[in-house]
Amino acid sequence: MNDIDITPIPQGNLALQTVAMPKDTNASGDIFGGWLLSQMDIAGMITASEMAGGRVATVAINSMSFLTPVHVGAVVSCYCDVLEVGRSSIRIVVEVWINSPHDGGPLKVTEGAFVFVAIDKNGRTRTIQP
Repeated sequence: MNDIDITPIPQGNLALQTVAMPKDTNASGDIFGGWLLSQMDIAGMITASEMAGGRVATVAINSMSFLTPVHVGAVVSCYCDVLEVGRSSIRIVVEVWINSPHDGGPLKVTEGAFVFVAIDKNGRTRTIQP
């Protein structure tokens, strides 16, 4: 068995990287799950916008699970893996990994499947051009 088999690595491409800041914590001092979800949505939107060649909107988020808390100061990295491109929709898995002086790293924090739809300037669904 080689290292890649025993050491998990992020799937997809790095779409967003930021630092978890004190203003984004809950009463326990951990980063809010909602803040993390918003970072994932931004990362997915960046990837979907590139694939769709323009504006997109989030229409669904499926199956979120948080594996470990995120502490202040952790470098939060969102990786996007495009699963499917339909007529007007794009399904993307977004994984979040952290490098933290508190926890070491890299550590996988969560993943979720996001669905985006391409929209025109009037906010109506449009076809994604190949």
